[in-house]
Amino acid sequence: MIASLIITVIGPLIVFVDNDINANRVFMTAVILGILAISCYIGCFKLTEERIHVTRPEGQNKNFKTTLKGLSKNKPLMAILTASLVFMIGTMLLSAVNTYLFKDYFQNTNALSVSGFLQTGTAFLAILFVNMFVTLLGKKELAAAGITLAGTMYLTLYFLGDVTIFQFLAISAVGMFGYAFFNLVIWAFVNDVSDYHELVSGLREDGTVYSIYSMARKIGQAIAGGVGGIAISAVGYDSTAKIQESSVLEGIYSLATLVPAIFYFVIVFILILFYPLNKKKTLQLKVDLNQKRLESKENMTK
Repeated sequence: MIASLIITVIGPLIVFVDNDINANRVFMTAVILGILAISCYIGCFKLTEERIHVTRPEGQNKNFKTTLKGLSKNKPLMAILTASLVFMIGTMLLSAVNTYLFKDYFQNTNALSVSGFLQTGTAFLAILFVNMFVTLLGKKELAAAGITLAGTMYLTLYFLGDVTIFQFLAISAVGMFGYAFFNLVIWAFVNDVSDYHELVSGLREDGTVYSIYSMARKIGQAIAGGVGGIAISAVGYDSTAKIQESSVLEGIYSLATLVPAIFYFVIVFILILFYPLNKKKTLQLKVDLNQKRLESKENMTK
C-alpha cells in the first residue's frame, strides 16, 4: 500500500505536463515499474522458505480433478470469486476512467494525485477500524456495508451532476473508505472458504484456494484494462481534440460515477444472496471443523 501511495500520488505528477500526458514519460515510468515488479516477485520466490511441513495421509490430495470438483461445489468460494472479479473490474475501470475525468472533465490532472492519496489514505484509516468492526458485525456484514456505502456515494455523485472538483473528491473519498473495508476483509474470506472446504471435503487445501482466488483478481485486472479503453471509446472520446464535446464529458462523468455504483451494488447482491458464511455461520463453522478434526484424530489413534 505504501508502494501504491507512491505510484498514485507521484505518478501523475511525472507523466502529465501542463495537463497533457507525455508519452515518453509514461513509457519510461512503465519500464521502471515493470523492472521493480519483476524484481520483487523474483525476490518473493527466492527468499521464501517453507518452514511448516504438513504430513498428509497416503494418497490424499493427489488427484487435481478431484480437487477442482470439490472446489466447484464450494458455494462460498464461487461467491467470493465472482464478487472479487466484479470488484476488480469495477475498481480498475474507475481508475482508468479517472485519468480522463480529471484531465478532460475537471481540467486538472494534479487532482489525480490527490485522488490517489485519498484512496490509499482511506484504506490506511480503514485498517485501524477493520478488526473492531469485524468483531462487532462479522466479515460478510462489514464487507456488504462497506461496499454499499461505496455504491451509494458514487450514485450520489452521478445524480448530483454538476459538482466542483473539491466536492467530487470529498464524496468519492467516503466511497473509497467504504470499499476499503471490502477490499481488506475479502482476503480473510479466503480462510473461511478453506475451512468450509475442509469441512465438506475433508481436504485442507489453503494454497489451492488462495491461488485460485488470486488468479481471479488478476483476471479482473486484465479485463478491466481492456474495458477501460472500450468504454472511453464508446462515449466518443477523441484523443486528438484539445477539448472534448459536452456529450463526451457527460459520458466520462457517467463512467466515473454511475458505472462503478452499479458494479458495487452487484457485489452487495452477490454477498447477500450467494455468500452463506455470515457471522453466526462462520462461528459455527469453526466449532464443527474443530469437532471433525478431533473425531478424525481419535479415529487415527484407534
